[in-house]
Amino acid sequence: MTEIIDLLLALSQEIKDIKTRIELIRASRAECLKDTWIDNQDVMQMLHISQRTLQTFRTNGTIPYSKVQGKFYYKVSDIEELLQSNYYNPNFKCDGNK
Repeated sequence: MTEIIDLLLALSQEIKDIKTRIELIRASRAECLKDTWIDNQDVMQMLHISQRTLQTFRTNGTIPYSKVQGKFYYKVSDIEELLQSNYYNPNFKCDGNK
């Protein structure tokens, strides 16, 4: 019986170690993607917007971009920053009278 408990404890520790490695890999990949460049189609799909709306975002400076031989590219980190800067949580209440 003690052997089974020891095996279960060892297995539990191995699972925790694997979980930690997976989390590190995910964090590493997410960090790498921030410097990735994507094109119009990817941005439109990511934000669920039309080509015209994306053009408006470029024109009014909402989204920074790079243009190479007539094709537009955007940094994933800039898209994330746009989303973060427009984040609204209706459940968050800031009550200064507490």
